Order: sequence, then C-alpha cells, then structure tokens
Amino acid sequence: MTKACLGPDPSPHPPKFSVPAKACDCHAHVIGPPEEYPYVPERSFTAPTALLEDYQALHRTLGIERAVIVQPSVHGTDNQVTLDGIAGYGTQARGIAVVDASVTDSELMRLNEGGIRGIRLNVLFGGGVGFQAMEPLAQRIADMGWHIQLLLDARDLVELAPRLRKLPLATVVDHMGHMNVSHGIDHPGFQALVDLVRDGVCWVKLSGNYRISAEGPPYKDVIPFARELIEAAPQHMVWGTDWPHPALYDFMPNDGDLLDALDDYAPEADLKQAILVDNPACLYGFTNQD
Repeated sequence: MTKACLGPDPSPHPPKFSVPAKACDCHAHVIGPPEEYPYVPERSFTAPTALLEDYQALHRTLGIERAVIVQPSVHGTDNQVTLDGIAGYGTQARGIAVVDASVTDSELMRLNEGGIRGIRLNVLFGGGVGFQAMEPLAQRIADMGWHIQLLLDARDLVELAPRLRKLPLATVVDHMGHMNVSHGIDHPGFQALVDLVRDGVCWVKLSGNYRISAEGPPYKDVIPFARELIEAAPQHMVWGTDWPHPALYDFMPNDGDLLDALDDYAPEADLKQAILVDNPACLYGFTNQD
C-alpha cells in the first residue's frame, strides 16, 4: 500500500506584493476523486482529493488569473482529470498531459483541443513516463507547438543534456531542477541546467523551493539558485505553486509564502511581469482575447 500524503494548507495568505493582471500559476494538479478518476496501482503515493473549486479559491486569494494544470502521476496516462480541470477553469487554463509512445494521433488531437500544450516525462514518481519515450514523442508533437516537461533530478542533466540539445522543441524543467541545494550551486548537474537555459534549450519553473531547500522555511538557501537561473535567461522563466503539493508527509507550505518567494528571486516589477505574465503567455499560448 502506498503512503498517504498531506493535503494543502487550507488557509493561504495573500502575497505581499502587487500581482500583475493575467498572472499565471504554471504548475498545479487537480487530483481525484478516485471513485471518478481512478488512481493507478504503480503510483508512489496516495494523494488526497484536490478539487478544481479549491484550486480556483486559492487563485482568488493569490490574485492569479491563469493556470497550467499538470497531469498528476497518480492518474497515470488517463488525462481526463486534467482535461476536465482545464474545461472547468475556462479559457484562462492550459494543461500538460502524460502519454506514452503508443499514444494515437487522434488522442493527441483530442488533448490539443482540450487545452493541452505539452507532455510530462517523470522519472521521480511511479505512474510517470520515462526518458525512453522522449525522442519518439518529441518528433510527434513538435509540429503541434507543444513542449516536453521534465521532472528529474538536475544531477542527471550531465548525461541527459546532449539528448535535450538535439530535440526539435523546447523543454521545460520542473522545480528548478529538483536537486537539493545542499549539493551546491557549482554542481555539474545544476550548471548543465544553467547552460541549457542560457543557450535557449530549456525553460525552468521557479517552483518547488520547499522540495529542494536544505534549511526549510523560508527557503532562503534557494534564492541564489533561482537568481542564477533567472540571470541566465529571464525570458525562459515561469512560476508555479505546485498545488496541492503531492508527496509531502510531514510539512505543508503556505501558497502565499511560495508566491512571496518570487519577490526574493525577482524583486523588480518588470521581471515579475515577465515571469508571471509574459513568459507564460508565450510558452502556453495565452492571448489577450483569453
């Protein structure tokens, strides 16, 4: 039996800075309920139900108007929960699906029509699809304007980087590389990520600071890592909550604190405008008409 993880903090506080209009949360999940959207047996954890209406309530508190809903590993390659989440959120939402190399062309078209704009490869949690599918899937989705999103440990990028450089599309790395900062900013894997960002190969989600901090709240040890990534290519940075923060068992961050952390990484208003609004609009295809 997989371990049950915590649910999100029910009392998020508003951010301390003025959030620009059309700000986007580029990483969150809608999960369950399992009687309607079954969990896959190979999952690494059992997540509590995380409903769309609770996610929308969080955004009202934070002042967020756009969302990117990412297919959670507990639901495997059945993307219906994510498609329904996008539809329920409305025109201000996009999504990231999980598919394997056997996915049909008709299914890819259905996902595209439902607001999906990329696929996620995940080697950290059961229920995901691994790197063996990367090149075959990349060839099939490049002409759709999609990208590949990677949940990995940045230490693996030393070996993986040459493959990423050959792909015919953009890649997006979750949670600043998901490498504990105790390994140091000069770790070859993190520096490989910085190089990929600087060379325009990768985008990065400035999310999950609580997953990589060695100190814990308020995660100040993550600031130098975030700032180095931003300096490498500010136009390729986006931000996300990672709500409802699956696979946490002992501590749950407050989403207001996670948005406030962006003020530590990018105190300038124009930089927050880029990370929260302009960059997501470019990456996920939001328009002024949405």
